[in-house]
Amino acid sequence: MERQSITTSPIVDIAYLARSEHRIPTLISLTQRPQSRSELCELNGVSSSTMRRTLDEFDDRLWVRKEGYRYVATRLGETIASGMEDLIERIETERKLRHVWHCLPDEIVEFPFETWSDLRITVAEPDTPYRPGRRFESLLQNTTTLRFLRPEVALMDLCFDLLYQLVGKGVEMTLIDRPECHTYFRSTYPTRSSEMLQQDNFTILEHDDLPQYGTGLLDGCIVVSCYEEGSGTVHALIDTEAPSVREWANSTYETYLASARPVELEQSAE
Repeated sequence: MERQSITTSPIVDIAYLARSEHRIPTLISLTQRPQSRSELCELNGVSSSTMRRTLDEFDDRLWVRKEGYRYVATRLGETIASGMEDLIERIETERKLRHVWHCLPDEIVEFPFETWSDLRITVAEPDTPYRPGRRFESLLQNTTTLRFLRPEVALMDLCFDLLYQLVGKGVEMTLIDRPECHTYFRSTYPTRSSEMLQQDNFTILEHDDLPQYGTGLLDGCIVVSCYEEGSGTVHALIDTEAPSVREWANSTYETYLASARPVELEQSAE
């Protein structure tokens, strides 16, 4: 068989690999250990004739060699497989980020790809609108400290029962939000809010000029909550343990903390 011409564009080989879903997994699997054609067929769910053509085409490009009845990737094949894995990871990360790109803080947008790939993104869907809130609730379960800049009603209302329990258990909490948000909780849950405010480990502060996103610091985890402008609903929740994001989140929180003010409390009862 005539070898693949090196005069063609590299895009030709990329398109060839991407055109059938089994080709990239096949090449990657052959970098891990030698495999027979029947093993590759079972792994990828394709016919023997399809796999034979694929292996012939790989051999034409010098990506594989045959050892007895098994095939294994050459160093050229390993290089291509590694590059395609990197490309797939980048595209998967981009596909996650495109849902929240418009509401990400500028600092996170400027982080390198390696930081982006560490972000876990929970997006609200029409049939699961509370997914971001439930994700946040799961992160709260084992935290010993919570500092949150702009903990919007749409996020915290879902978790209020848990927040109340955690304060009672001694979890340190400081919340910085707009006055109207604190007013909502004090009027909706007057007795429990009053009890929480009497605890030394619970502090609420007010600020009139907060960013459009929320920033939470839970022990070693950072969360960024993305709100839909106008509706106040939580579009997505991002969480990560990336050190660079934690450094940014801590700096952002401390900046607003310095200019926040204590809430003026009024006694109320249910």
